[in-house]
Amino acid sequence: MNYTYRIYPDVAQQQLMLSWLETCRRLYNRCLRDLKDWINSRKCPVDRCSINREYIMSTDIPFPGYIEQKRQLTQWKKTEPDLKEVHSQVTQDVVKRLHNSWEYFRQKGRGFPRFKKSGRYQSLLFPQFSKNPIIGSKIKLPKIGLIDINLHRKIPDGFKVKGVRVLSRCRGTKWFVVITIQANVSVPDTPSFGRAIGVDVGLIDFLATSDGLTIPRPKFFVDLQRELKLLQRRTSRKQKQSKNWEKAQIKVARLHHKIANTRKDFHLKIAHQLCDQADSIFVEDIDYRVMAKGFLGKHSLDAGFGQFRELLKWVCWKRGKFFATVDHKGTSKLCPECGADWDNNLSIRWHTCDECGYSNNRDVASAEVICDRGMNKYPRTIGERKLPANGVLSGVLCLDKCYAGNLNCEVKKPTV
Repeated sequence: MNYTYRIYPDVAQQQLMLSWLETCRRLYNRCLRDLKDWINSRKCPVDRCSINREYIMSTDIPFPGYIEQKRQLTQWKKTEPDLKEVHSQVTQDVVKRLHNSWEYFRQKGRGFPRFKKSGRYQSLLFPQFSKNPIIGSKIKLPKIGLIDINLHRKIPDGFKVKGVRVLSRCRGTKWFVVITIQANVSVPDTPSFGRAIGVDVGLIDFLATSDGLTIPRPKFFVDLQRELKLLQRRTSRKQKQSKNWEKAQIKVARLHHKIANTRKDFHLKIAHQLCDQADSIFVEDIDYRVMAKGFLGKHSLDAGFGQFRELLKWVCWKRGKFFATVDHKGTSKLCPECGADWDNNLSIRWHTCDECGYSNNRDVASAEVICDRGMNKYPRTIGERKLPANGVLSGVLCLDKCYAGNLNCEVKKPTV
């Protein structure tokens, strides 16, 4: 698992890490340049050459793969002191990151690696630690030293720190570390059990559940769009690369950072609220990238439906809940009571069935159809559990507290 913390490096440490990021960015572009040159040199037809230019390279030169470029990196360090100043495992991860992107392109057929301009390389990875780098309220990073860290939650007992990724945000004015922790625990897949709900998302109500819960959609980006537009207009009037231009860029980046943080915080709170109310959660398998290309694309991206689904899946896994997706086709056109077709346009927000007389909110009715499909596709292994008087289920299995078979946790899994 990954835990994210805020760190507070001093001025010297910030300058050092920023110089490392710039060196890694140039190394990434250099390796990509060698890769593209080798590919272009093999594109020339055997019977003719281009009129303008042609990439000519000896046939003895091997393909610049991961191992080959790591060997070249060792030679480059002998002549370039900037590369030698950066930690060796950090520079090796730069080469690995490039070739991970290359392998993704080969598998998917799209997403060819692109050159990174200034400021676009924003993380450093320290993949290996022999000892715990966290010492009290500080974290010790190789060649950087001790850095103050806001350890808002402790590393659970039984977990070891495997790696640390340093993140630069808001153009180097905010710094974070993502600590990867690992424990020798086998986590089985959670079966479908207990109380089940279906979740339908939308642009009027952010979500509606089969229980009748509706949550209005907050407008994270739209509410701050006016302020963002003003800051971007001021930035465009500054001379590029000047100090005033850099200050204006930082203000824009901080506002974007605030919008993203607010959205993610809302998604996590809603995900935990749903896990408090049910044991099995079903959502639609919609490709939200298609929604983002329509005339409501700005509002779809502002809601962040895809991020919410991934965070909900993560929270369900961590809390021992069952999560699954079901077919989304026709969920808003079926009556959940009798299954009759209901072919009305989206302007009608109240569902009334002519066959059986069922009447309910359109989104809630769609969530009930989603729940029915999920229960038919994934039969429950344990019966339904009744809610207590306050309507909240208090028992969850905490993965970060109950490890290696030790169930002496502050929160116990409820009996059914």
